[in-house]
Order: sequence, then C-alpha cells, then structure tokens
Amino acid sequence: MTLTLVKAWTAAKDRLKDAGIDQPSIDARLMLEVAAGVTRTEIVTDPYRELSAEQIATLNAYLERRARREPVSHIIGRKGFWKILLQVNKNVLTPRPETEVIVDEVLKAFPEHMAFSMLDLGVGSGTILLAVLAERPAAKGLGIDASSEALAVARENAANLDLNTRAALLHGDWTTGLGSDSFDLVVSNPPYIPTEVIDTLEPEVRIHEPRLALDGGPDGLAAYRELAPEILRVLKPGGLFAVEIGYDQSQAVEALFRAAGAGEVRTVKDLSTHDRVVLGVKNPLETPA
Repeated sequence: MTLTLVKAWTAAKDRLKDAGIDQPSIDARLMLEVAAGVTRTEIVTDPYRELSAEQIATLNAYLERRARREPVSHIIGRKGFWKILLQVNKNVLTPRPETEVIVDEVLKAFPEHMAFSMLDLGVGSGTILLAVLAERPAAKGLGIDASSEALAVARENAANLDLNTRAALLHGDWTTGLGSDSFDLVVSNPPYIPTEVIDTLEPEVRIHEPRLALDGGPDGLAAYRELAPEILRVLKPGGLFAVEIGYDQSQAVEALFRAAGAGEVRTVKDLSTHDRVVLGVKNPLETPA
C-alpha cells in the first residue's frame, strides 16, 4: 500500500485526534515534515508524493511518542521562536509564544543599530538571548544557567545561528560572581509555577519538562525574591529589565522590584490578555546639586 503526503497527514491527524491531542493537525504536519524530509509548502503543492517505507516507519514512531504525550518539540528536536529556529530536548523548556512578549518589548527599547550589553538569567536553550541578538547586530550578551545540559543546547543553538561570537554562555547560580552596573539589559524567564501545582499540569509539561525550570517554590515567587535585588545590582543606571511571570503574579512581582529600588515598573500582557512580563528600569544616579 502506498502512502502519499496528503494521506499521511490526514491519517496522522486522525490518529492524534483519537489520542486526545489538542492540535492534531499542526502536530501531524510538523512530524510529517521531519519524517518525510519535506517542507510545509511541499505538502500543499505536491500532496501526492509517495513516502518511502522508512519514512512511514519514522512517522509512525513519532506518532506513537506523541500519543504518549511527549512534546512535538522533543520528538522532532526543534522549535520555532520569534524569527529563529532552536534545537530543543528534554533538558530545556520548550520555547513558548508567550515569551515573545519579552523580545518584543526589548526590541522597542533598543534601536536596531544600538550597541548594548544584555544578560539572560536562566538562559535555557538560548530562547530570549538569541532571538534578541539575531535582531540587534551591535548587541552582545551573556546567558547563565544552573544546568550544564541546558547550556549545551544553548551553545549548539548559538553556533547554528552564527551568534556564538556575540553570545557568551556560563554555568552559574543567577548573578553570582557578576560585577555591579554591568549590563544595559537583563531578561529572565525564571521558574514561577508553585510546587504543588506542577503535578496538576498536562503530561507534556509535568513529565517531560525539566522541573528545575518550572518549580518556583511554595508560592511560585522564590526566584523573584532572589532576582529582584540582584537584577537591580547588575543593571547599569537607566538599564532595563524584563522578566516573565505567571498570569496571577503581576502585583507581587512588581512589588518585589519596587522594593528593590526599580522605577517605571509595569506589566505587559500577552496576546491572550494574560499578565505576562514585568518591566522596569534602574533609576539613574542622581546628579549632585
């Protein structure tokens, strides 16, 4: 029996739908693209191209894994974010569209040809750091992560995007060892899910995402309590910070940064109108009278 691209897509979509997958059509297409070595355009313009026996076997293996709720990004080993394609695996959080709010706000604040230094705390796969550097050719950045496995992924992504000469990556504990007044921009997507909530999340997250990148302590705010004063310490006067938050954490996180001395603190919503990013600046040094 021959199997064409269009038949394979339809059958895969139906199989995932029966397994209770939320976006069966998109997931089926993404896995078909990789299994058959085709592009999205080719599926549409050459729908009757036949798959080889090896391609069919690969697709079936992918579908079995997805039906067990393994994330598509882990199965195919990649995920698009902003305008870049990132390699991902079980050691890093899968980049999410909501995090693009940080990139959008940063690009508004720093003009295209402006030279600036940025710090990404909890860099993971390099998601935020590399998306910004790809858009701002005069910028340089440092990404820090407590996971050496995550840093290996980030290094691969930086090299693949030809950004390894402008992106330094360091194993460490947040800002430990960094000097004060060092960066024009600090960004972070820290763990912010309350510990007891993690086991209630969908299997793709609670089973397959690294717990280190999820667990924000009893109330989800543990990382922010540590980060707020430290981010203000390493920011240059007038520098900008942007941190991702949970949908119900805006008031608490804003208060932590104000208490640490930040100015112009505000929250930006994502496309789903959920509170998503807290931003602010380090107040410039006062001019002596």
